[in-house]
Amino acid sequence: MSNDRQVSARVLIVDDEPDILELLELALLRMGLEVERATSVQQAVQQLDRQAFDLCLTDMRLQDGAGLQVVQHIAAHHMNVPVAVITAHGNMENAVAVLKAGAFDYLSKPVALEQLRALVKAALKLPQPSAAVRPGIRTLLGRSPAMEKVRDLIERVARSQAPVHISGESGSGKELAARLIVEKSARRDQPFVPVNCGAIPETLMESEFFGYRKGAFTGADKDREGFFQAANGGTLFLDEVADLPLSMQVKLLRAIQEKTIRKVGATQEEAIDVRIISATHHALAERVQQAKFRQDLYYRLNVITVPMPSLRELREDITDIASQFLMRLRGNKAIQFSPAALQALRQHDFPGNVRELENIIERALALCSNDIITPADLQLEAAEENKKGEPGKIGGKYPLPDYLDSVERGVILEALHQTGFNRTAAAKVLGVTFRALRHRMERLGITDKDAHP
Repeated sequence: MSNDRQVSARVLIVDDEPDILELLELALLRMGLEVERATSVQQAVQQLDRQAFDLCLTDMRLQDGAGLQVVQHIAAHHMNVPVAVITAHGNMENAVAVLKAGAFDYLSKPVALEQLRALVKAALKLPQPSAAVRPGIRTLLGRSPAMEKVRDLIERVARSQAPVHISGESGSGKELAARLIVEKSARRDQPFVPVNCGAIPETLMESEFFGYRKGAFTGADKDREGFFQAANGGTLFLDEVADLPLSMQVKLLRAIQEKTIRKVGATQEEAIDVRIISATHHALAERVQQAKFRQDLYYRLNVITVPMPSLRELREDITDIASQFLMRLRGNKAIQFSPAALQALRQHDFPGNVRELENIIERALALCSNDIITPADLQLEAAEENKKGEPGKIGGKYPLPDYLDSVERGVILEALHQTGFNRTAAAKVLGVTFRALRHRMERLGITDKDAHP
């Protein structure tokens, strides 16, 4: 954001203690900001309705109510005003409540001026809600109500510093959603550090996350920073967070609550400013019930939830998404889907979701001929002819006879289309006799109608 906006920015501070108001106003004036005061919820609401502000900073406890009411008023009236709430030290319930209500962030008493300045600068860097995604950043495809709901939620959570948990099946686009949240947030120009929690050996967890000092253990020949330091000022994306061992969950909880970390082998803690976005294909609430995930960490990570729909829930978007992938992957070639190929895609269950769809199209581009992608090129295991199988099983490969039939049918159709449905030539390509091919076609229900997909 330009310096011009920061100089002319107007901040509303809400507190019923004159000393606190004086301290906050002085700090903000020194930052070159315009400041207006309010001493109650009623006054704050009147000021917000009367004039435009670039930031609102309110105490949690006021003489006629709570700062939470100010947050709710701003949210209910769709005001483009980030609001931060000052809460009592250690009162995480209030902090979580205001974040869930739509607050940008919170500060704990006593207010540290350094944290206050950092919060204000971050709030004033928020891009406008209508800001376009920068070139090179992939976006979520699809226009169905379910996908529009996800986009709207991403827009709203991006304008907060609250921890976000993204749920959804494997391949549904959880990391892409995390990157879009960051892209539309005040941290868009700061580091984004993705971490696969299931890929780190338990013995290395602490040093990987928090770093270590030279001599902390055998082989530590120099100081090293961890994921938190690498993400300082930006965002740490904890993918497959359900795979964290319980011993590491305790340390992660402390880092999130205290906003400090300690390197392995260090005696001093260091402050960190990191927004946490987590994701997993597991149901975290069930993990909590099974005593495999700490309840207190769950509540800290799950402040705002973004559920990613499976591709099965977006069937009306499959044609559009597939076409977008094809345009990106085909380069300068004029390859298109046949109508039957698009129909087959719409009927597929996609256990691997969007990632599977992209892989299918990439493979089909390599197999297709005459610039047309046919159902045979897609090699789908769960197309119309395989509906008697059991969708949802891993890879659609059960029961085995149905799966093998679908594979055989796809290979035969591919050979027939390559040879213009000339059975003799197709038999030669497949390395079988004409009689064997005719027998297989009859068994698999392949007729001349399949010659024109």
